[in-house]
Amino acid sequence: MVENLEYYKVFYHVGRLHSITLAAKELSISQPAVSQSIHQLESSLGCKLFQRTAKGMKFTSEGDLLFRYIERGYEQIEMGEQRLSQMLHLDAGVVRIGASDMTLRFFLLPYLEKFHELYPGIKVTVTNGPTPETLLYLDQDVIDFGVISSPFQEKDNYSFFPVSEIRDTFVAGRKFIQYKNKTLDFTDLEKVPLIMLEGKSSTRAYVDSFLESAGIQPHPEFELATSDMIVQFALRNLGVGCVMKSFAEEFLDSGVLFELRFNKILPPRQICVVTDESRPLSLAASKLLELIRQDTKN
Repeated sequence: MVENLEYYKVFYHVGRLHSITLAAKELSISQPAVSQSIHQLESSLGCKLFQRTAKGMKFTSEGDLLFRYIERGYEQIEMGEQRLSQMLHLDAGVVRIGASDMTLRFFLLPYLEKFHELYPGIKVTVTNGPTPETLLYLDQDVIDFGVISSPFQEKDNYSFFPVSEIRDTFVAGRKFIQYKNKTLDFTDLEKVPLIMLEGKSSTRAYVDSFLESAGIQPHPEFELATSDMIVQFALRNLGVGCVMKSFAEEFLDSGVLFELRFNKILPPRQICVVTDESRPLSLAASKLLELIRQDTKN
């Protein structure tokens, strides 16, 4: 079949136009070359495909059967070429991103908005999950790249770059006002009910590790799935919440919540973009990464 592909191309055009002359013109080859291709295909298949009539080339029953299949295949090839052209010109395509609620809300959203304005034909899907899940999705080729928070387990095939800084903090409401404007030791957290993220996130692992290095084994009163819920629990005076500061900024500015101050600093972390170098990125995904890189360099 591979040897006959050029013959099938000629066969398709002759069958569609019912004319050797018109097919030769469309293919930019000579009429004898068209006739020779049809003859070679007929010899290869062992049957006649056309009958010459006064009105042009007419299918035999065998030619009509073959054309129905060749027509579908040829149209699929043309559709594939058209779709590929759209992707190469960024008029179509898909970008698959993995991100947590935090990285999506406080970093990625403005870039998605700008990217959509530049390339409205490209579909963007976001798979939501904490950093460990996002890295698993990257390993499984579910996403093109992940926007994650440090720390995370690096691998030889990972390529990543930091894009923004994260500051974790402990916040509380009026029920814990006695701790406001005081310099505390992290051991003081053992005296209050703690509200923290569930244990399968890089944030929780990072804070646990830091507290353990300060001699504290955290035993939260509440373990929640999202930082937004931690803020809501803190607003209702159910405990001291550990969140990324940006989640509580609005309530800290209004004075409804306050930050606890400690004699040691909880070091900042990074939001990072990570890709798998063992797999090539689509043009659309590369363009979004380029947009992020250029902006974060400035």
